Amino acid sequence: MLECAPELPKPIRVAQVAPSIFPVPPRDHGGTERVIHDLCVAMQRQGCEVTLFAASDSTTPVTRIGSLPSLQFLESEHGTVPPSIPAVLESVTLDEVRQRLDEFDILHFHGEFFHATLLGDQRSKSLTTIHWRVDELDRKLFFNAFPDLPVAAISASQQRGIPEASRAGVVLHGVDGDRFEPSFEPGSYLAFIGRMTDQKRPDKAIDVAVECGHPIKLAGTVDVGNPLYFDTYVRPKLGDGVEYVGPVGDAAKSELLRGATALLFPIDWPEPFGLVMIEAMACGTPVIAWNKGSVSEVVEDGVTGFIVENEAQAVEAVNKVASLDRRRIRARFEERFTADRMARDYIEMYKRMLKS
Repeated sequence: MLECAPELPKPIRVAQVAPSIFPVPPRDHGGTERVIHDLCVAMQRQGCEVTLFAASDSTTPVTRIGSLPSLQFLESEHGTVPPSIPAVLESVTLDEVRQRLDEFDILHFHGEFFHATLLGDQRSKSLTTIHWRVDELDRKLFFNAFPDLPVAAISASQQRGIPEASRAGVVLHGVDGDRFEPSFEPGSYLAFIGRMTDQKRPDKAIDVAVECGHPIKLAGTVDVGNPLYFDTYVRPKLGDGVEYVGPVGDAAKSELLRGATALLFPIDWPEPFGLVMIEAMACGTPVIAWNKGSVSEVVEDGVTGFIVENEAQAVEAVNKVASLDRRRIRARFEERFTADRMARDYIEMYKRMLKS
């Protein structure tokens, strides 16, 4: 009698559901979409069956569903669009998900709010990652209304704002290290990359650079929610070694970071993660970050950068970064913050959810 071969474990069928603001991956800025792209590719590489629900102008090399383009594409084609367009895009995406709910073992949402209503009694087979702060009134009302919705935190700091009933665990972000070519030379300027807003405080980064006598290059978009901030607090300080280069895509970001002495991260809000910190580490570049939100979970003080409390300490840190080993910084990135590690952590979370 022939023995039957043991049945191989079936791959986990995962739906990754992206917001509709930018394509996946993003053209330039868009940290959430970049994380989703890297997660999809790494999960597929590790044997999951991945389907991405995302805008039709997305190019991530996995099975994709999505009939409408991103808000960014529509604005490029039509200029100003009605303010209700994001709601229309999200509604269409969620209906496309609704039609296929039974095709997946896990539905992983990276947007907020409306999918909880759509899922109904299937919330237990879903996971929600919120890529924003969770301590404001809208999230508190949301969590209270849907206590059976599993939520993955992107840092322990963020998780403290999530009710215990909703906590599915913590998965720190990761990125594809092949996208960043490290440099082990000292660098010739300081760098800042982020939205031009009072949450990210590019003006404070400029002040630190000027105090140190270092040139600084700033990159990022002018925040649509606070458009006057750039003109009021940043533009008047440009010149004399202070350069604003605008939004940067992957290649330009890598070049900017690898040529920097250090990345300045002078945040003034409870940062839930801070993707640019690990992108700097991927380039071998030290990070000087203010001790708020997730910073102490990402930066290893004295190893991959320095954690500071104020501008005076930041100036001292700039004068100490030459003591850090840029090769070790890249090595710590590879040990802690790759997309493959992020994918493994989420897959383990999915398995725990499926068992329960």
